[in-house]
Amino acid sequence: MAMHTISKADQAITVGGHKGHPFRDPGLPIEERIDNLSSLMTLDEKIDCLSTYTRVPRLGIAGTEHMEGLHGLSAGGPRTGDLKPFIRPENRDTTIRSEFQPGLGPHPTTVFPQAIGIAETWNVRLVREIAEAQANEARFLAHSPDFKTGGLIVMAPNADLGRDPRWGRTEECFGEDAFLAGSLVVAFVKGLQGDHDKYWRTASLLKHFYANSNENDRSQTSSDMDERLIFEYYTLPFRMGMLEGGSKCYMTAYNAINGIPAGVMPQIKELTVDKWGQDGIICTDGGAMEMLVTEHMAYETTALAVQATLKAGITKYLEVFGPSVRAALEQGLIHEEDIDVALRPNFRVLIRLGLLDSENIVPFAQVPASAPWKSESHKALARKTAQESVVLLKNEGNLLPLAKKGQSIAVIGNGADKVLLDWYSGVPSYTVSPLQGIVERAEGSQVRFNNGRNVDEAIELAANSDVVILCVGNDPCGGKPNKWAEVTLPSEGREAVDRESLTLEDEERLIKKVYEANGNTVVVLITSFPYTINWTQDNVPAIVHLTHCCQELGNGLADVLFGDYNPAGRLVQTWPKTIHDLPDMLDYNIRNGRTYMYAKKAPLYPFGFGLSYTDFEYSNITVSTVSVGKDEAATVTFDLKNCGLRAGDEVVQLYVHHENSRLERPAMELKAYDRIKLESGEKRTVTLELPASRLEHWDVKSQVFALEAGSLAILIGASSADIRVHSRIDVKS
Repeated sequence: MAMHTISKADQAITVGGHKGHPFRDPGLPIEERIDNLSSLMTLDEKIDCLSTYTRVPRLGIAGTEHMEGLHGLSAGGPRTGDLKPFIRPENRDTTIRSEFQPGLGPHPTTVFPQAIGIAETWNVRLVREIAEAQANEARFLAHSPDFKTGGLIVMAPNADLGRDPRWGRTEECFGEDAFLAGSLVVAFVKGLQGDHDKYWRTASLLKHFYANSNENDRSQTSSDMDERLIFEYYTLPFRMGMLEGGSKCYMTAYNAINGIPAGVMPQIKELTVDKWGQDGIICTDGGAMEMLVTEHMAYETTALAVQATLKAGITKYLEVFGPSVRAALEQGLIHEEDIDVALRPNFRVLIRLGLLDSENIVPFAQVPASAPWKSESHKALARKTAQESVVLLKNEGNLLPLAKKGQSIAVIGNGADKVLLDWYSGVPSYTVSPLQGIVERAEGSQVRFNNGRNVDEAIELAANSDVVILCVGNDPCGGKPNKWAEVTLPSEGREAVDRESLTLEDEERLIKKVYEANGNTVVVLITSFPYTINWTQDNVPAIVHLTHCCQELGNGLADVLFGDYNPAGRLVQTWPKTIHDLPDMLDYNIRNGRTYMYAKKAPLYPFGFGLSYTDFEYSNITVSTVSVGKDEAATVTFDLKNCGLRAGDEVVQLYVHHENSRLERPAMELKAYDRIKLESGEKRTVTLELPASRLEHWDVKSQVFALEAGSLAILIGASSADIRVHSRIDVKS
């Protein structure tokens, strides 16, 4: 194997007033800088730069690592469910030791609700703030002299779609609707990367391209679908994230798509590179290159897998790859020039992050003296997100909000006194459990706690209290936080394990017994997934839902329970009544009964559903035009009034229905939305934009997006099942 020799170009020179090699000159075009850098590197250095840690120490390029960032940076851990083994009171706001990912720390960061909970805020402005906060913390970890660690390539957001509530990684996605997920992906990408004209705060690396929503046998199975579903549904959030958000990095999926493993499919180049302008990192998922041999059985050797992945457009490997790359070189399957081509996207990302320039000229390298996660603004942002993510599912007889004084309150449940973390969570510097939040907010009442493990004691406490707050839900690490791909219950799911049940099992039996003892029971459902809580919905007067992990979970919950915050979270998945209402898990044709768009059975809770402590009235809808054509847009306005006694937010949702379409279309599709805050009695005219581009379908014959002429119903309401006003326009082809 011929080795690259170091030429005279390895000598320091002065270019454009900048002392150093040309690749160090920030005034040169990016491609010229990469040409120079590549000419200086040895073959071994080039091979090393195919890793997730792209660096060239000999040339003074420290590079950067990848970090998880689905709902807060995972700066080295913990791969655990319970914080107690990892955070002692004396260690809060300091470096925390852990057996997990010892090379990175771990270090505390601000931890927000799981991604599915962030999505339930339906607030693109808030989502961008969350991502920006994460990016600022990543920069602090990278540049602060007290840390100098972590990574500026953030593996987030997850642009996959939650087409089935059995998916074990439902917690990581933004829901089942492609447009909603795509709009949140765009906001998250913009928050991570910023809007500087030259440099990024961090690089947003989208996961997992694409149609990756089954865990069982994911490295062997194929997600099969037609072209229209590929372009109109499964790839839409990725396309929006790249074209509208500006993401230039992504990770391929484990699964095959229509029989071709995602890591070698032609769409990597033909779609993302050639059509969407993708010119940054394209990496495999962990171990996926080797799985092309061991799982998909697509190639006989990993050397052949390297050849295929580099040819397809992969630029990085998340696994041990060196021996396989060298074997491919020795066998003549690839050449040094192939590695040069693969590395260019990786170096473009380093340059956009400013990592080849002096920190003095990179604005995001100037970090504060104190850690951002200690700031009141980041703590307040976590609390605000927790508040906005709470979904009120039922409130019969206006049991909620609760009085803060003069009551005896029983807090029951194994999850009430802790905040559970998921597999990709960061470590918060503090947490507020539901119990802590309730005790603090209801200081004028008697609050007593029982973990529910002794059912008789729990029932006795419930019977002798004025009101019960019963906290139930799943364990986001499947009940086995320190194990991989293991769960304790059929309804649990996690990475590598799909759910086999949607019931709450023993916990709904506890709900029944507690309710029999005290009819004033509030069920707090802290879960990563939808559950078929039919009995609870039929009987218990009040139910709220929120997700795990947020460091301010307890405060956000208590703010809602006691009326300091009026809930306005909305579901981003359809909650079925029974698992039997779902098609086969591997059926990726959503038209066969999946999502609110094609569901054949009435749900327990519909997509977009969520209640409030106040009431809103919709009226006076108008549309700016009678017809809309290519490159045009319609402006839809209507009046929204808060008719209740409390200030509150309403999530207004605009759906469309293509009337008399010749194509197979959904019953309705979300195309615009907003979260609007109104004071009691306030009336406001709301404006939503409806670009014609959102109405396009993929034309298989012409291989482009096109409009179908016809009549379009515009449906506006509080959920997919609660339409309040409607209108109609014509679409011109």
